[in-house]
Amino acid sequence: MGGAGSIGRAGDAASLAHYENPAYYQRAYSKRRHDVAYYVALGRMVGDVLEYGVGNGRIALPLARQGVRVTGVDLSRPMLNDLEARLAREPARVRERVQTHHGDMRRLRLGKRFPLVIAPFNVILHLYSRAEIEAFLARVHEHLDADAEFVLDVSVPAPEDLTGESGRRYKGPAVRDPESGEPLRYSESFAYDQVRQILTVVAEFRGKGRQYWRVPLTQRQFFPAELEALLHYNGFHDIRFEPDFTAKSKQGDVDSLAIRCRRAPALAPEASRY
Repeated sequence: MGGAGSIGRAGDAASLAHYENPAYYQRAYSKRRHDVAYYVALGRMVGDVLEYGVGNGRIALPLARQGVRVTGVDLSRPMLNDLEARLAREPARVRERVQTHHGDMRRLRLGKRFPLVIAPFNVILHLYSRAEIEAFLARVHEHLDADAEFVLDVSVPAPEDLTGESGRRYKGPAVRDPESGEPLRYSESFAYDQVRQILTVVAEFRGKGRQYWRVPLTQRQFFPAELEALLHYNGFHDIRFEPDFTAKSKQGDVDSLAIRCRRAPALAPEASRY
């Protein structure tokens, strides 16, 4: 799906480019562990999980090591290939708990229901239009057991990212190429489409004696009340927000918002007319 000329559509180049280098992805997010602990705790309570955006197993592998069966869906073939390589180094009991599917989360039908469906770490931000979001939520709905939970998390829109000077480049800390160890100069630029609520971040890497390269990332920016309405009007209820993965109220800045909800009960035939 998609290509360089279709930025701002699900599965576009700027959705997938961020995941073309699993080694860089692994290194960049190696210290992000609070969400892993959160999903592992949820998974252990049910034992069987469908994970959208399984990637290279940052969350799926810890789940499987704790005895949880994981069915993973992802559109990135490089990330799934890396997950397969990582699984090959795991004990047989862990390998047999993980099953992956390469496909579009808006369309893939597995013919099975689960006691827990999760979409961690901004998965839904790669869906940009209402139609794309509703197609995905319809798939989630049909894969949930009765009274099962759907849990996702998203970054909370940061005003400084949405109001900054478009195209301005910001220097970041130096990084190292995960494969060669070469030091790289790193910078980012931000551009925000205020009408479509799409933030484009372009990461630029420059190495000594070699040409620089850029990696685009597009993400739809959702505000909490907007997500609550989308879930409510697409068949979910008991919608709860957990700022930074805690049920406790939090004042001040919130980085990530975990959202938990359930399939809404079907209306009786007479009730559906009103």
